[in-house]
Amino acid sequence: MGDHDDKGSGGQRAPGQELIAGLGAKEGPRDTDEFTDGEALGLEACAPVDLSACRSFSDLLEQMKATAFGGRQLGEAADVLEAMVRDEDCLVVGTFSGAMTVAKQGLVLCDMIDHGMVDIVISTGALMAHGLIEATGMRHYKASADLDDRQMYYLGFDRVYDTLELEKNLDDLEVIFKRLLGEWPEDEVASSRALCDLLGRHLLGLDSGRGILRSATEQGVPVYVPAFTDSELGLDFALENRRRSQQGAPPIRFDPFLDLEDYTARVERAKRLGIFTIGGGVPRNWAQQVCPYIDLIATRQGATGKLHRFRYGVRICPEPVHWGGLSGCTYSEGVSWGKFVPPAEGGRYAEVAADATVVWPLLVKGVLERLSGDGDR
Repeated sequence: MGDHDDKGSGGQRAPGQELIAGLGAKEGPRDTDEFTDGEALGLEACAPVDLSACRSFSDLLEQMKATAFGGRQLGEAADVLEAMVRDEDCLVVGTFSGAMTVAKQGLVLCDMIDHGMVDIVISTGALMAHGLIEATGMRHYKASADLDDRQMYYLGFDRVYDTLELEKNLDDLEVIFKRLLGEWPEDEVASSRALCDLLGRHLLGLDSGRGILRSATEQGVPVYVPAFTDSELGLDFALENRRRSQQGAPPIRFDPFLDLEDYTARVERAKRLGIFTIGGGVPRNWAQQVCPYIDLIATRQGATGKLHRFRYGVRICPEPVHWGGLSGCTYSEGVSWGKFVPPAEGGRYAEVAADATVVWPLLVKGVLERLSGDGDR
């Protein structure tokens, strides 16, 4: 999207601007002879969804752009995501929160990684942990209305809304992680990116199917978990260090600032930035705060460099803005923090207030069709 201007060629006002400018001094009752229509103001017309004309998910998303409410939001998001991915100079950062892997959306993220739709992944630790369980061949189950939460506790079922994680799965994952940590070089400081790479390389040696960290390792996509201690993997790491302490062995040192600086360096090298977000929370904020961080390096430490802000953004999250949390924060609000390029300066954004398990697969499938040429418009 180029810079916006309220004037057309030759310095003339854009369609409808003369009409709007003349409304400022009007008072009293309306004159029905002065009523106009949308075309006179250059507005886009809506159109009904015609399923008979839809041959693909891409076609459906294209038609949804001309509808309303969440459907329009999703159709517009497809265009922004496609533009972001097609921009060869754009570093695309994907941030993911919520129980998406328990909800069986992990392979959607694998597809985004495998098809080059994201260059960096920033996630909650829980999402990675539950994804590892799936990637190592273990299962999640639908919760049964015949069991209450107290019974589930004693049966070793950890409920995530309508789906169950097995405590035995988490125990088995800890055994895997413990073995891998036992091979960690004594003089090497750990970070979430390095630990995710360790787990990804382990998955490469298994014959258990696809997985997020496996895809990330295969494609050279770094994975950061900024709130690493807030996860099963973080607890497993802590347990390993407790064992080492009890045995008189030095603990594995962990430095989260290694992640911050590694991520910052990648952003500084990028010509343009884009962000794709599922949910919000720590992954989203951590990803976006890099722009103010680079700005602070310049203003407080006298470093030189260009202003880094996200030019593209697509987010899927049902959180309303009026709660004041980061998950519901609009891109417009982020402009005030220096995180995003204003639309008037070329920023392109789409915000979809919907359940990600419903719309994320549809969005990615449609955009993949366009990228492959099967969903050409």
